[in-house]
Amino acid sequence: MRKPSRARLPLALSTLACSVAVLAGCGTSEPAAEQRSGQQEGQRADIAEPVVLTYDGGLYVLDGATLERKADVRLPGFNRVNPAGDERHVMVSTSEGFQVLDAVAGRLTDIRFPGAEPGHVVRHAGKTVLFTDGTGEVNSFDPATLADGSPRTETYQAKEPHHGVAIELADGRLVVTLGNEEERRGIAVLDENRKEIARNENCPGVHGEATAEDEAVVIGCEDGVLIYRDGRITKVQSPTEYGRIGNQAGSEHSPIVLGDYKQDEDAELERPRQVSLIDTRTATLTRVELGASYTFRSLARGPEGEALVLGTDGKIHVIDPVAAKVTRSIPVTGSWEEPLEWQEPRPAIFVRGGDVYVSDPATKQVHLVDLASGEKRASTTLPQEPNELSGVSAH
Repeated sequence: MRKPSRARLPLALSTLACSVAVLAGCGTSEPAAEQRSGQQEGQRADIAEPVVLTYDGGLYVLDGATLERKADVRLPGFNRVNPAGDERHVMVSTSEGFQVLDAVAGRLTDIRFPGAEPGHVVRHAGKTVLFTDGTGEVNSFDPATLADGSPRTETYQAKEPHHGVAIELADGRLVVTLGNEEERRGIAVLDENRKEIARNENCPGVHGEATAEDEAVVIGCEDGVLIYRDGRITKVQSPTEYGRIGNQAGSEHSPIVLGDYKQDEDAELERPRQVSLIDTRTATLTRVELGASYTFRSLARGPEGEALVLGTDGKIHVIDPVAAKVTRSIPVTGSWEEPLEWQEPRPAIFVRGGDVYVSDPATKQVHLVDLASGEKRASTTLPQEPNELSGVSAH
């Protein structure tokens, strides 16, 4: 079964007026002050290098160095989290749109980008770009202005709503997907005045993006990828008849993008054991066997461009993208199996510099691993089963 698009999330409807419980150092929950519009009144946390995890009914905010649980933000429904692009904020996808979490303060702010079915959040070249699937609206802003409380936003309207993605390049060009509710077929590139300058519709089931060294953009297809580099769009065909690459992870320190790789179009749930490496310079694709399966929350990049994959064997597999080989595997959790429903919790990985965070819903734990040494620096157990894992994008 193909992973459903976010445009069809079974979200529980809720208001965005919610409570925030700031936790004492001993880890016990204290009643929160009266809340209005998601803001905490009279009390402010000061959470260092915050990490955020979703659970059924809210968000946990942890100290990134100690993993001490600092805040519990109550927010009903199935929520998703992504770095907002600065050292303080996290974007939360809710039933009513995107909302900004002040992770350092451990509270939701009043900054919202309303719209049905909020989708991808992309950060690049000092801009954060939000794609709202249900409306086709694309919002771009400088994340540094989030601290002002009202960021100046540039908006582009896609021709038709779809489960899409967009990325703004350093010179203002916008790469945006093409599609509608029935199909997604390719990408268009717009100049800084939003005039179309390039297009390619040879990308069935377009999904996901990543940016590599020298601003090469990779967009996934059901039969390969599209690469936008140096003003040209190039199609890289999968080596198998069906070779879906729907999730990617890029690094500005590497010309090679890490992607997933699924080749069984008829599977109810394919549990892939190979990943793809897309070289944006040569427009070539190489597959690497992991020896274990993984999920769409398993892909990340290290500080030197290392490709990282969290396997169902409980290990972080470190891949040299140039040699296309697994160089070492770091044990973190026990073995696990991907659930059939993609919204259900499964282990996730979040990387910030040399710090690797891994969640384990089965034990309700989160671990902090030092990538260089492979050692666990901290672990904690949470009251509820964690689902998504993210944090601020800079120390």
